[in-house]
Amino acid sequence: MPKVVIITDTDSSIPLSLSRSLGIVQVPIVVTFGMESFSVGEEMNDAQAFARIDRQGKLPTTAAPAPGKFAEVFEQSFLQGADSVICFCVSAEVSATYSAAMTAKELTPHRDITVIDTQSLSMGFGYMVLEAAEAARSGASKEEIIFRVQDVHDRTHLFAALSTLKYLAMSGRVGHLAAGLASVLSVKPILTIRNGKLDLLERVRTQSKAFSRVIELASGAANGKKIEHLCLLHVNALDSAQQFEAQLRQSLVFPPDSLYIELNPGLSIHSGAGLVGVCFVVDH
Repeated sequence: MPKVVIITDTDSSIPLSLSRSLGIVQVPIVVTFGMESFSVGEEMNDAQAFARIDRQGKLPTTAAPAPGKFAEVFEQSFLQGADSVICFCVSAEVSATYSAAMTAKELTPHRDITVIDTQSLSMGFGYMVLEAAEAARSGASKEEIIFRVQDVHDRTHLFAALSTLKYLAMSGRVGHLAAGLASVLSVKPILTIRNGKLDLLERVRTQSKAFSRVIELASGAANGKKIEHLCLLHVNALDSAQQFEAQLRQSLVFPPDSLYIELNPGLSIHSGAGLVGVCFVVDH
């Protein structure tokens, strides 16, 4: 029976405890504050990152894992008995991670390695990785796994709302004046995954309207279909995520054991603290 090992990066937002229980190997994105670098997950989470950001008043930089790190993980998988490896990477539109993994693959042409640009981020491809791991554990072939995850990709939706433009202003992604005006007007951007990026869908004026609009968008995307999996996304905003879930359950029926998922610093420093959202997979 073929043994397929599933590898991803920490931009998948999958909690490390969950990935370990399913045999998923996560290669960490690197966050750098000045001269200090930290591996996302093991050494840096959202709370730690934003405590430091608020203290220092500036954002860190992020970097894809080095090709050598992927090569090391690939080789270790084969040494431990893998017949093949499938590596799922955050969208190449937002990170050089896919490129790094492809370079690592080219360093070991004699190995059966498939690297996939998921064209998604966070649990938008995290659910693809979880499906792949479950399929691999059941003995599915590499081809079967790839077919199944593409199907999951096509049934996955993500919507989120920002609570502040403060961090986007710090990153230079919006002008300081625009961010200031947005704060006065309480503008809350609504985001979704589009063309491989977390992209602005529309703007509303208040947090309550933002939650209501995200719920409307999620309900429309579900379109009456059963929801197989759903998680609440947040960036250092667990209380808000819990309030959002209570409202969401008034409009959507979804499993009672839904996970609360931190975006992780590889992504969250670009959106900022306070983001709350939902990612879900609908049934066929």
